[in-house]
Amino acid sequence: MSEETGRENPSRTKNRRVHMANERTFLAWIRTSIGIMAFGFVVEKFALFVKQMTWFLMQNTPGEAIPPHFQSGSGLSSALGVLLIGLGAVMALLAFIRYKKVEKQIEEDTYQPSFILDILIAFSVVAIGIFMMIYLVHTF
Repeated sequence: MSEETGRENPSRTKNRRVHMANERTFLAWIRTSIGIMAFGFVVEKFALFVKQMTWFLMQNTPGEAIPPHFQSGSGLSSALGVLLIGLGAVMALLAFIRYKKVEKQIEEDTYQPSFILDILIAFSVVAIGIFMMIYLVHTF
């Protein structure tokens, strides 16, 4: 604040707004990574549910055939779940690194956009979508 006028320096106010925008972006990436990890957890637990259901059906119907969609699979759901959880954790780490890097660049007035997280999330969503379509086609 300027002591003469009682007002803040406009450049400091602008800088504060840019820092707050950087923080909102960081929090958006954190929410995205938490969402991906939660989805991975659900996929993993669903695989466990299918395995338990298979075991339950085998115990209660010894002479009958188990429907194909309840038979034990190759464990792809479990692998995908663990992969998604790991991807979410890596995204959170990269988001923090990006946040600190941008914070420093804002202070030095040398901001350069980085597309690593953007590419990572786009590639991940496309890869997960393709994998899930293939997985669902093979389970019909």
